[in-house]
Amino acid sequence: MFRIKKYYFLILFCLTFLASCANFFTQSVHLPLSLADFTENTVNVSIVLEKSISGQFYISATFAPPDGFHLYSKDIPLSGIDGLGRPTYLSLSDTSQLKSTGELIESVKPQIPQFEPQELLIYPFGAVTLRLPVELPDGKEWIRESILVTFMACNEIGCKPPVVEKLVFIQLPSSGMFNDE
Repeated sequence: MFRIKKYYFLILFCLTFLASCANFFTQSVHLPLSLADFTENTVNVSIVLEKSISGQFYISATFAPPDGFHLYSKDIPLSGIDGLGRPTYLSLSDTSQLKSTGELIESVKPQIPQFEPQELLIYPFGAVTLRLPVELPDGKEWIRESILVTFMACNEIGCKPPVVEKLVFIQLPSSGMFNDE
């Protein structure tokens, strides 16, 4: 009787172990998935991969300036307005395997500033999240990608140096690595 219980537990352990190994090797991915995190010129940038309830994937970047600093609208030109400001922006590199499937979505609406030029739209104080809808490439492997981020933080005293089209390298899964639950 003792031997039967011993073998029963050994078989149960082996089956449990094999099941956990199968999950490891299929590399099921759960979202949101952190892709990159860095701080430059006092702005913390956190980039993640998200998936909506409808199945749409997003590359999402949250730009968090320090207290008392604002960021500029995603809709101002890359060179600013009359050379002032830089957009808060996220885009795919020219060599990207991802495909953009829509426009960049902002978490907050920009405001007209109380200074000139008033076309230099600013976000309210605090973090801003930009979400880019994307289509992941087919397959069941991890891919190396690069994305571009641009931002500039300012307050009433002055501005931090702009970060313009910073190349950020990320690793992300292809579409076949997700279990639809």
